[in-house]
Amino acid sequence: MRIALMSDIHGNRQAFQAVLTAAAERGAERHVILGDIVGYGGDPVWCVDKTMALAAEGAIVIRGNHDQGVADPSVSMNEVARAAIDWTRTQLNDEQKAFLARLPLEVEDGERLYVHADASAPARYHYVTDAETAAAHLQACRARISFCGHVHRPALYGLGPNGKTTAFTPTSAQGIPLLAQRRWLAVMGAVGQPRDGNPAAAFGILDTDRGEIEFHRVGYDIEGAAARIRAAGLPDALALRLFRGK
Repeated sequence: MRIALMSDIHGNRQAFQAVLTAAAERGAERHVILGDIVGYGGDPVWCVDKTMALAAEGAIVIRGNHDQGVADPSVSMNEVARAAIDWTRTQLNDEQKAFLARLPLEVEDGERLYVHADASAPARYHYVTDAETAAAHLQACRARISFCGHVHRPALYGLGPNGKTTAFTPTSAQGIPLLAQRRWLAVMGAVGQPRDGNPAAAFGILDTDRGEIEFHRVGYDIEGAAARIRAAGLPDALALRLFRGK
């Protein structure tokens, strides 16, 4: 099976559409969304509705901190993120809000764990940014292969038999073997707001038959996404950073 892995859509309809199209072209048979469907972007209604439709078709969907922030104003956010989530709350209807509120913090599916942030404390939304924080995540979960988002930068970590966690930076779309003698954490980057200096939307494909993961990037209509942010009256910094990818 080929599973499309995506995270941090952040209300960016143009990026979400581009990723779904690219994933279909690469043979995706199932979808996993690792949280933060809303926040920052100007199309939260479309993104939530599309995610709800995917969930109805069998997609796994995880709750991110911005999704939680719609119902829980106490979630910690900076001023710009808070402005975006306060606006987002006014756009969503009761059904959409209830969908976000019901999403699980993590889902275990066979040998795989899906979570938005660090699995050692999913509700605290800690960032996995290096081998040390990845090791804390890997020590906290039983799954051989786990997947998260939250950081907006793609990365891959492997825990070897010697107990050492090694960091890998994906540099191409070629499949990376997830060797059985290691345990793995794949950080999927961001669909709607990349922060690794590459503005292209990030997603992954897990090939369960081959035991490989692919990290992909796809261009999208950034001008259109930025225009939607500005039309909503959100901080212009949220539009500008889409062009920089950081």
